[in-house]
Amino acid sequence: MAYENLVVEREGLVGIITLNRPPANPINLSVLNELDAAFTEWEKDKEVRAVIITGAGERGFSAGFDIKTAGTPDGANAMTRGQEVFSRIEKYPKPVIAAMNGFAFGGGCELAMACHFRIMVTGERVLMGQPEIDLGIIPGWGGTQRLPRLIGKTRAMEMLLLGTRITPGEALSIGLINRISEPGQLMADARELAGALAKKAPIAVQIILDAVTRGLEVSTDEGMKIELEGSNRVGKTKDAIEGMMAFVEKREAVFKGE
Repeated sequence: MAYENLVVEREGLVGIITLNRPPANPINLSVLNELDAAFTEWEKDKEVRAVIITGAGERGFSAGFDIKTAGTPDGANAMTRGQEVFSRIEKYPKPVIAAMNGFAFGGGCELAMACHFRIMVTGERVLMGQPEIDLGIIPGWGGTQRLPRLIGKTRAMEMLLLGTRITPGEALSIGLINRISEPGQLMADARELAGALAKKAPIAVQIILDAVTRGLEVSTDEGMKIELEGSNRVGKTKDAIEGMMAFVEKREAVFKGE
């Protein structure tokens, strides 16, 4: 399909989605619908094994919800749609990397948290946070739920109730992001990570993503059942045989997602 708000491209086994509404890359209903379409397109495509989401320009990943649409039918619909799309990203069967090229506020922070990996460029004005409280509203796309699960209740309460913005270094120290990139190096780092993930056994990757995501929502005993089901499933794949044979033969495994 034709995308008006995104740049969607594929490089080898990696899909790249760029939020293309610079300088702040705000997210509206159209952006959400296009994100959903891009993920639909790649979900069953075996040639795409990892996805990167980044923002256009050098200022920000995303400032979040497009305030200009507040009070309109599209704005109201975006509230529900945002939860749907971000939950889909969180449960996506392929690794999704947020490559944050600048600030990530509100819905932009929530989009990043829905991804499985987060890399953030360093810089004087690069900050991350949920400042909705300063507008008299609350995060609506998963911020109150994913943030405490990622960094713990105590620090999440501070960010949510005070609207605290944090630097990349602080985000790394509390486990909100995985890595920090130097200016000009962000996409190279994201591509390197995506490339490493793309070489792993796709079915095993999918099952790990599912087991971790679903397991966090249930008791440890229930989570162990999910893990056992996944282990039994992956053990029957051709990739599992290939992986063990490659280990014995001291060579690099070639996984085909079978």
